Amino acid sequence: MTTTLTPVLTANWDQANSFTLDGYGPYEAAKKALGMDPDAVIQAVKDSGLRGRGGAGFPTGMKWGFIPQGDGKPHYLVVNADESEPGTCKDIPLMMANPHSLIEGVIITAFAIRANHAFIYVRGEVVHVIRRLHAAVREAYAKGYLGTDVFGSGYDLELVVHSGAGAYICGEETALLDSLEGFRGQPRLKPPFPAVAGLYASPTVVNNVESVASVPSIIANGADWFAGMGTEKSKGFGIFSLSGHVTRPGQYEAPLGITLRELLDMAGGVRAGHQIKFWTPGGSSTPIFTDEHLDVPLDFEGVGAKGSMLGTRALQIFDETTCVVRTVLRWTEFYAHESCGKCTPCREGTYWLKQVLKRLEAGQGSEEDLSTITDIADNILGRSFCALGDGATSPIHSSVKYFREEYLKHFEIGGCPFDAKKSTVWGDQ
Repeated sequence: MTTTLTPVLTANWDQANSFTLDGYGPYEAAKKALGMDPDAVIQAVKDSGLRGRGGAGFPTGMKWGFIPQGDGKPHYLVVNADESEPGTCKDIPLMMANPHSLIEGVIITAFAIRANHAFIYVRGEVVHVIRRLHAAVREAYAKGYLGTDVFGSGYDLELVVHSGAGAYICGEETALLDSLEGFRGQPRLKPPFPAVAGLYASPTVVNNVESVASVPSIIANGADWFAGMGTEKSKGFGIFSLSGHVTRPGQYEAPLGITLRELLDMAGGVRAGHQIKFWTPGGSSTPIFTDEHLDVPLDFEGVGAKGSMLGTRALQIFDETTCVVRTVLRWTEFYAHESCGKCTPCREGTYWLKQVLKRLEAGQGSEEDLSTITDIADNILGRSFCALGDGATSPIHSSVKYFREEYLKHFEIGGCPFDAKKSTVWGDQ
């Protein structure tokens, strides 16, 4: 068996009681952190090289350091648990199997930024996860790990689990804050940034679930331990989610810089009798890759150098039975549906991308339509109010780049050249 995997966050997932306090342990890292100076905690996270695991990859410790001190305002920590992008599946299983790693990370992070209130904003649809989070928070309160005088340190922390109403846009940090305040979830104009005027117009840190859950291991084992994994600029480990046409789909925790070829080897390869056609390195909002990219290091720099983004490490695998046009249409339908409508480029652009792609997928388009969809995408990219619009253009540009002939084939034959059934799990039966 390979030794490439680095189970830290996933180390106890196979235990029957992994989601309980007994299965997790007594929050030793939080006890250690609360005995340190808050600035020393921030420095340790900076030294570790931890970068945001929610997609953008911004240095976590640097983000914490932006919080102004001595300003007389309350500080807040908000955990972004609104995971909902197609293919992304790491935060939900993490909270389901190991919620106490997140809660311990919340304690350490909140202490470091001098916050006495923290919120976990989780999707309202995942009721089973919400119930498990509530149970874990109750356990932590009962043990005195949350509330007043945590660990006898004199530090107070209140933690609230908040259920969102189910909107992909609320994964954008400022839309999340608006939703948390009781307003319709729509992105805010920046600046001011959340670090200066976030929740309730006070300094706020918004971090991804995996980012916060990684903090206890850094405090417990040291910054050098974490920095010793991964690559020079993308340090540490991460959860890679493999889905689609793969023999053993699931979450694989490994150092950043691993390749899809290595991950596929551990996952049993592409489903039997088939070969990889295209894949996403970071979810549906990242430009697609093909089989020529199997050996690209999966870190922020390596993936970026090849024209895509590491994103949330949502590796969706598609074999040769899959129609690229149909796939891109499904993703575009998602983005059109989830657009908040605040800005014209995204609201109108995603709608028209969907209409043209429907025509192309049905074989009723023309080569001119390819210029139309790339032109629409060009007018969305960099002009939308937030990153949702930018993300919606990624599969458009990259699919036309790599599979232009497949687009042309549709209207040449007057329909889709692929049998949709063959791409399903029962397609070969």
